[in-house]
This record gives sequence, structure tokens and C-alpha cells, in this order.
Amino acid sequence: MGKFEIKKDKSGQFRFNLKAGNGQVILSSEAYKTKSSCDNGIESVRKNSQDDGKYDRKTAKDGSPYFNLKASNGQVIGSSEMYSGTSAMENGIASVKKNAPDATITDNS
Repeated sequence: MGKFEIKKDKSGQFRFNLKAGNGQVILSSEAYKTKSSCDNGIESVRKNSQDDGKYDRKTAKDGSPYFNLKASNGQVIGSSEMYSGTSAMENGIASVKKNAPDATITDNS
């Protein structure tokens, strides 16, 4: 089962990572000023992760594919790692869809 891990960064802001059952990070959040905003971001991932239209498939300058998950308002809630190819990226999206709805939350902040 997947899990969301909340942590505080060096500047005191909150971030979360969604990890797959194998412990690999599959989605990383933007920085949030408050923990409640971070919690809202997690709920937004849960809600929006099942809608394929919310995944913005991108290509980095070096040609590596990655994706952003967007909320209903178009704001990016989380970003993936860089992948070696398009099929690996699609597997990452499938993993977010599978893990996000039932992921537990671990607060390391």
C-alpha cells in the first residue's frame, strides 16, 4: 500500500511525497506554508488522481518525460521524477492512480 509522507523543508515549509508500496517516490508536492494547506494538497491528490485529464504529460529539456498532477483549478499539486521513457512515465501515472486513494499518511514534520 502507498503512503503520503509529510516533512518540513529547510525553509520551514511543508511538503509531501507519495510513495508506492515498494517505497519509491511517485509524486512530490510543491511547498506549503502551513500543515493544513499540505493536508489539503494530499486530499486534492486523492480526489484528482483518478482523472486522467488532470495529468499533464511533459518533456524536460534533456528529453526525459515526466508529469504534473493538476487540481481542478489548474494548479500543480505534485510532480513526478524524470523517467527514462514514455512507457515508464505512464507506469508512474498508473502507480499514482493505484496508490493515492487509499494511501496512509505519515507525518515526519
